[in-house]
Amino acid sequence: MKVQETKLKGCFIIEPTVFKDSRGYFFESFNQPKFEELTGQSGHFVQDNQSASTYGVIRGLHFQKGEYAQAKLVRAIEGRVLDVAVDLREESETYGQWVSVELTAENNLQLYVPRGFAHGFSVLSETAVFAYKCDNSYNKASEGGIQYNDPTLSIDWGIPEENRSLSDKDLILPTFEEMAFATNQ
Repeated sequence: MKVQETKLKGCFIIEPTVFKDSRGYFFESFNQPKFEELTGQSGHFVQDNQSASTYGVIRGLHFQKGEYAQAKLVRAIEGRVLDVAVDLREESETYGQWVSVELTAENNLQLYVPRGFAHGFSVLSETAVFAYKCDNSYNKASEGGIQYNDPTLSIDWGIPEENRSLSDKDLILPTFEEMAFATNQ
């Protein structure tokens, strides 16, 4: 397993060791002791989630607040997604910055998104199946989010505007500045 920290402290790209032969392939998608040793982060996950989406779907940017904040370990099981993490930790040197990485069924890359980050992804292939582990249980009252097309963040989702598909909920999320203002009240 190879681990590379992104420009956002505590946010890692993880590349598993894949063993291939004429029969197919095998890899460990998660190994708690190795994960903790290589990242210095807790590998205690309590919930696994999975979604299926079609081309152009953008999910996010989402986060959980307070005691229900979540770290996530995400990957594409099928297809291609552009995965995005935004640093919302006000004390961080990279507050308000984001990283993106293409996760595919072929490259088997994973992204570890620590607590204090917003997370989202766009589907670049015809379909995609996306899986993520969470280190805390979901709590509806602790939901937060930021508009996917926020002008302050200026994220390139890799999807032409006319092909983007979002939930009604995601279309009415606050901007980054509105979210930051509400957090500081």
